[in-house]
Order: sequence, then structure tokens, then C-alpha cells
Amino acid sequence: MSLIYIILIVAVIIFGFWLIQYSQFRNEEKKRQWELKRITKKEISPIRLRAYERLSLLLQRTEPEAMLMNEGTPVYEISHDISGKYTMLDLQRELLRTVRLEFDHNMSQQIYVSDEVWDRIILARDEMGGFINTIAIQMKPGSTPMEYAKALLTAYVSNGETPHQKALYELKEEARRLIEN
Repeated sequence: MSLIYIILIVAVIIFGFWLIQYSQFRNEEKKRQWELKRITKKEISPIRLRAYERLSLLLQRTEPEAMLMNEGTPVYEISHDISGKYTMLDLQRELLRTVRLEFDHNMSQQIYVSDEVWDRIILARDEMGGFINTIAIQMKPGSTPMEYAKALLTAYVSNGETPHQKALYELKEEARRLIEN
């Protein structure tokens, strides 16, 4: 009977030793995971913040006022044409092209933002294209690029909260959450 007690005591000691070792191993693994997460966050956070900055610039650059008032761009040249060299259709095409190019240039930033924010940015792009086309359709035949630009700005300003503003709001909120964590 004493042999059974000895075996049982040895088994309990071995199990206790194993339990202590397992617990220490788990704690060390948790520490390594936490440290890896901390280092990753430290490296990724600045990259993500730059992505938020670039996407906010994308939204601002594709608003009508920014596109029409940015001197030295084809949109500005066409919208301020007094020679009659350009048509309203030229301006419409150049506005759509600018929106597309700005979006395409920043497409890679989608990996740093949530799907919800990226969907808002896509919606803002699509809505801007539709807005540009809708105002063009409403113009009288033979309207000048300047008349079209004025109509576009007037309609945009009186449009209330725009998809660009909604996307920018969500972008800022997500960036704030990143900074606070």
C-alpha cells in the first residue's frame, strides 16, 4: 500500500511541476504576443495615419471648389477659358478625369482603413461623378465652361451635407480611435 502512496505522491508532484511550467510558458507566450502587438502597432500606426491624411486630401481635392480653383491644372484652365477654345463638355470630362485619377492614385490606401470608411470614399467618388454629370445635363446647350463651373459650385454649396463630408467625418472618427488606442 505504501508503494501506491509513493506513486500517487510522485504523480501529484510531477503534475504540479508540469502545471507550474505550463503556466509560466503561457505567461511568457502572452508577454511575447503583447510585445509583438506593441511593436507592430508602433510601426503601423504612423503608416495608417499617413493613409488617413492622404485619403482626406483625396476627398478635399475632388470637391468641385478645389478642382475648379486649383490654378495650373487643366480643370482651372478650361473653367476659366475666355477664348472659347474649350466647351462645357471638355470641362465635364476633365472634372471626371480628375476625380478618377485622384482616386486611382490613392487606391492602395484602402488596406489601412476599415471597409466602412473605404465604402464611404467609393460612394463619395461615385456621387461626385453623378453630380458632375447631373449638372452638365441640366445646362443649356452651348453653355460655356465658366457657366457650368458656376452652376456646379452653386449646386454643390446648396446641396447640404455631401458624401465627401460624410466620408471625411468617418475618416476622422476612425483616425481618432486609432490615436486614442
